Amino acid sequence: MIKLFKVKEKQRELAENANGKSPIKKQSAGELRLHKDISELNLHKTCTMAFPNGKDDLMNFEVTIRPDEGYYLGGTFVFSFQISSIYPHEAPKVKCKTKVYHPNIDLEGNVCLNILREDWKPVLNINTVIYGLFHLLMEPNHEDPLNQDAAAVLRDNPQLFESNVRRAMIGGYMGQTFFPRCI
Repeated sequence: MIKLFKVKEKQRELAENANGKSPIKKQSAGELRLHKDISELNLHKTCTMAFPNGKDDLMNFEVTIRPDEGYYLGGTFVFSFQISSIYPHEAPKVKCKTKVYHPNIDLEGNVCLNILREDWKPVLNINTVIYGLFHLLMEPNHEDPLNQDAAAVLRDNPQLFESNVRRAMIGGYMGQTFFPRCI
């Protein structure tokens, strides 16, 4: 019985190809769930989403956040998302493409956000992750850092931290590290 279905499916694919249509690609469960998440997305007014590889590649996209308050006011921060085919059972892989002086984002762009690690659950969605990134830019957390130096400065001297953030965002060196302009 199974072989009959496979033969029938193959015949349908051949007929579609003969008609000039490209074969229909089956979507994984992760792609279906991601499509649902994107259709229900409720982005903050300072957030945008882009698909650099085109709309056919929903599993890789970028989110740009432009905070309208807080330490990172006026900056533009781009985050890349890679979604696995077993999403939502596996958290999205998120990297910050903008080099930023931040306690929860290291200089390689790795992001320390609990819902991307141990607190990820399949009931969470892309909207939740974007909100978490937005919140990280509004209220950096010195208690769970990836960038230990930035966390120590935020904890011990918030005014110096704010000055360092501004210096990094306008571009230039801070110590031995170069930060491209992101304002």
